[in-house]
Amino acid sequence: MSEIITVGLDLAKNVFQVLGADARGAAVLRRKLRRAEVLEFFARLPP
Repeated sequence: MSEIITVGLDLAKNVFQVLGADARGAAVLRRKLRRAEVLEFFARLPP
């Protein structure tokens, strides 16, 4: 997987959509997360 430079987060009540983009702006990560999974996901994401 390419290095994620930009993270987009679509907020909702229960389900969040996460998009990670590389330096060219191409999507390299797309994930649907429940509210309880959001903190753990971002804690595991490399700095």
